[in-house]
Amino acid sequence: MHNKIGFIGLGLIGGSIAKAIRQYFPDYEIVAFDKNRETLALATQESLIHVAATSIDNNFKDCSFIFLCAPVAYNTAYLKQVQGFMHSGCILTDVGSVKTNIHEEVKALGLEGYFIGGHPMAGSEKSGYVNSKAMLIENAYYVLTPSARVPQEKVKRYREFTEALKAIPVVLDYREHDHITGTISHLPHIIASSLVNFVKDTDTEDEMMKQLAAGGFKDITRIASSSPAMWQHICLKNRENISGILGEYIAALQRAKETVDRADEQGLYDLFDNSRNYRNSIPESSAGPIKKAFAVYCDIIDEAGGIAAIATILASNSLNIKNIGIVHNREFEEGVLRIEFYDGVSSSKAADLLQKFRYIVYER
Repeated sequence: MHNKIGFIGLGLIGGSIAKAIRQYFPDYEIVAFDKNRETLALATQESLIHVAATSIDNNFKDCSFIFLCAPVAYNTAYLKQVQGFMHSGCILTDVGSVKTNIHEEVKALGLEGYFIGGHPMAGSEKSGYVNSKAMLIENAYYVLTPSARVPQEKVKRYREFTEALKAIPVVLDYREHDHITGTISHLPHIIASSLVNFVKDTDTEDEMMKQLAAGGFKDITRIASSSPAMWQHICLKNRENISGILGEYIAALQRAKETVDRADEQGLYDLFDNSRNYRNSIPESSAGPIKKAFAVYCDIIDEAGGIAAIATILASNSLNIKNIGIVHNREFEEGVLRIEFYDGVSSSKAADLLQKFRYIVYER
């Protein structure tokens, strides 16, 4: 069977899936539409796509998969435009991090026999096609949310396809997906942003909290640096779930306050012991919805050229540094210098390299 894959939207996620397909299935035909003509030109120039469609037209006929990879709000609108290109062998999917809206629209349009929602739990602070890469979805969970009427054969085919792209497929009901991501992804982003705003609003006049807040505080609130527009859309699309989860979390905070108020020694110990044990049991191996920070900490003597020497060692070994800086608040940190990288491979290489040069390195 001739395999043709269609992409509506070729940004970070769409581009990365397309690149993974090109890597593992070099003979597949890829057709793409994107509002950004430069993206299509670049993808054509890189021989990633065979056809750059300037509209959603007959180029999308006879596709075995059509991926909707535009922003969540646009994907539901594009459903109507691809409706005419559905055939019995086609799987229609999306990559959005909220599923209920699109599933409801699919049901209303009578597309349930073709649609399996998809959510690759991968991403980057950098967006757009230029930052896409085949390995983005490698070892990342890839959630599939089948419609009620989609044949099991299609679910099996999609599972096997994601596995072939080196992702880890997980099949969930779309409502369960939205509740889970609401708790482990959407809630933490709201907490991080609220916590940062709380510090900003209660800081001293000379901003002493801001000055002392590096280290641990910056780590637990790192995700507050994410795109405001994206998180605004996610909260609007998953509003009911998030509201319920926030209510439960506020009740959990209230219970923590009461434990402090009562000076409940055992209760306080259990709060920290239970959370430590559960956190330590969370697997490291695969990517979840919140991107991990890849950082190395090392001790350096505070002297002129100390950071420059390390930067030179790393640069001469083609390791790209995302961020580098002295950690002044080291109450909960080991290492004077924190060096952050774009991926785990670079982070591990840097740790090995610096140890060879006799630096004392701490990896988290």
